Amino acid sequence: MDAKQVVTALSALAQPTRLAIYRLLVVCGNEGMAAGQIAEKLAVSPATLSFHFRSLSHAGLIESRQAGRFVYYCANFGVMNEMLAYLTANCCAGEPCDLLNGKGE
Repeated sequence: MDAKQVVTALSALAQPTRLAIYRLLVVCGNEGMAAGQIAEKLAVSPATLSFHFRSLSHAGLIESRQAGRFVYYCANFGVMNEMLAYLTANCCAGEPCDLLNGKGE
């Protein structure tokens, strides 16, 4: 992942509703969640949700799949992991880091 892709992804997440959508989808795992369920859970109108889905999808952070008359969305964990790897590539000058192991303060 290059700097431009990271900036696009971070820009997409730099909005409260989109961040909430993404965090919810990360928790759902690969199964994802139907758009209607996301709208209900986050109290967001379908039109507004559609707008936010486009931004997250454009950044590569989410994927969608059709199942009958429902559209399910899930986090793109490959892109998430690439972004995290990019952000932490030079962490702690290459030394083992407690922050990456969940032991940081």
